[in-house]
Amino acid sequence: MASRKDTLVRRASRVRRQIKAVANGRPRLSVHRSSKNIYAQIIDDVAGKTIASASTLDTDLRSSLKTGADTAAATAVGKLLAERASQAGVKDVVFDRGAFIYHGRIKALAEAAREGGLNF
Repeated sequence: MASRKDTLVRRASRVRRQIKAVANGRPRLSVHRSSKNIYAQIIDDVAGKTIASASTLDTDLRSSLKTGADTAAATAVGKLLAERASQAGVKDVVFDRGAFIYHGRIKALAEAAREGGLNF
């Protein structure tokens, strides 16, 4: 029987493979969620570089948030990421949820990024 970690790795690689197939050169908005924080970055897979990133550990957000592990924090990270992406000239991305279900904090971050101007 496969361990939980093996299952998560297989799910993440399956999602990433599907995303890269439909990306058409668009950068990837990758999200990682831990028990205490949430992280997001926009990655250009062709060049292998990170274009923009944001997390609840950023000094801008850390002081204004009660905790880094709720939907309010995810919403703030999504808005900050969208702002940094627009400064970098990125509008269209593909959303990479990794091994996480599109629900709760992941969904809140995605909706905030859409409201901030990212298209996916």
